[in-house]
Amino acid sequence: MLPVLLCGAVFFPGLFYLSRRLLARTFRRWDDADVVLVSERLVSSVHALMATTSGFIVVSSCNNVMTDRHWLATYFVWFAMPYMAYDIYAMYLSHWYRFRVKGHEEYKVHSFRTVNTFVRREFLLVLHHIVLLTILLPITLFFRKDLGDFFIGCLFTAELSTPFVSLGKILIQLGLQDCVLHKINGVVVLLSFFLCRILLFPYMYWAYGRHYGIPLYSVPFHLPLSCNLGNLCIMAPQVYWFVLLCRKGFRLYQRQAKMRDAEGTEPPK
Repeated sequence: MLPVLLCGAVFFPGLFYLSRRLLARTFRRWDDADVVLVSERLVSSVHALMATTSGFIVVSSCNNVMTDRHWLATYFVWFAMPYMAYDIYAMYLSHWYRFRVKGHEEYKVHSFRTVNTFVRREFLLVLHHIVLLTILLPITLFFRKDLGDFFIGCLFTAELSTPFVSLGKILIQLGLQDCVLHKINGVVVLLSFFLCRILLFPYMYWAYGRHYGIPLYSVPFHLPLSCNLGNLCIMAPQVYWFVLLCRKGFRLYQRQAKMRDAEGTEPPK
């Protein structure tokens, strides 16, 4: 699997570097923060599309949710493993350039202080990546005894919402948060996030219960405690981020409603 791992270690940083070069040459008015943020989001979207496609292939190929195998369930994990480490670096770089462009003195050079600020601001995201890299991926590769490729594929499909989240952040960065595309994308973000990152877990429990002929409410009692705790640890931040997305969407709706009301009360010219 070492060649697959090395391919991932070259592909994602290489794509990020290539995106930065092309965007800087194409959009000469963009500052470094714009270029890095859009590049980071493009790479995240590519990874998400690859993960989602792999997930659908694995899920559709496994009739037996426990014993059926598909090579992508293992190969894609090896390929995507370097992405987790790369993405932490890319997020930090985006953070650093954003504050540097704003004129913060401490962001003239990279330092422990800038790294510490980034970690504190994005603690949950950084923790999420580290847990995936150090706990979930080793379990997926070495400790599941070649069982449950179906459920690995399900977890891959959780990335379906990422391209839409990335598009929303790019539109905001470009000052297009009031355009129709951003509004439509916001609805798609909420729907895809809810379906693929929250309802995904009840669906996996339901699929397990159907396979063994037990009702959904009994499934947690038939699984080892470690499985339930693992699913809870993965699902909890997804619920938290979904609540944040809902709050953000509601604030945007309120702001646009106030703008429409203000325009409606203006005297005719």
